[in-house]
Amino acid sequence: MDFNGKVAFVTGGASGIGEAATRGFAKAGAKVAFTYISSGAEANALEQEIAATGGQALAIKADMTREDEVTAAFAAAVRAFGTVDVVFTNAGGILQRVGTADSTLDLWERTFDLNVMSTYLTCRAAAAIMVEKKSGAIVTMSSLAAMNGGGPGALHYAASKGAIVTYTRGLAKELGPHGIRVNGVAPGLIATRFHVQFNTPEGRKAVVEQTPLRREGTAEDVANLVLFLASDQASFITGETVQINGGTGLY
Repeated sequence: MDFNGKVAFVTGGASGIGEAATRGFAKAGAKVAFTYISSGAEANALEQEIAATGGQALAIKADMTREDEVTAAFAAAVRAFGTVDVVFTNAGGILQRVGTADSTLDLWERTFDLNVMSTYLTCRAAAAIMVEKKSGAIVTMSSLAAMNGGGPGALHYAASKGAIVTYTRGLAKELGPHGIRVNGVAPGLIATRFHVQFNTPEGRKAVVEQTPLRREGTAEDVANLVLFLASDQASFITGETVQINGGTGLY
């Protein structure tokens, strides 16, 4: 896939799937602006790595749940690279596992802020740039949890990721007439720090045993799908959230 002459913007782009996407866009020729919130050392190392191989990257510290910081992050990207052509709304996560009876309104609100509102704020900022030039591609981050309701204690997370599926479809309809495509990815079990932190080794093994391809996915597996959906090769695909889980979702 060729992203020469394009500018990509990746949220949460210094670790895990976001890091793989940042690196993938850069290798494909894009200039890449990527945000981070706590992975400062990783962000600086990635920025330098891309520069050392002849690419251009900009690491931006930003909390993508904060309207002012999202605005500032996009402004920094435009100052550095002139525009934004492609956006991957990777930032998000799960705060804790807890059953409904023991959950709190605060947890639900913070989870929706982290996953849904960050996606909305990022897409709003991207749309303001892309509508003006009548082109662009956005890829959102959902989850297998959106399709199956999530694992134990993760209903708040699953509901937030389900909201992103709906948002992706609606935004695709809204922005399509402006030449902008919007799709999403919904990963299953991926070998990243996220799944190590929020799943037990036994739980991960059980998922692999129920997965037809009998392995965890990699961050690069997901990044490859993100790049495809953002590329001209997917020019007639919009409004879709593509599952990537090795077949786990078949059960």
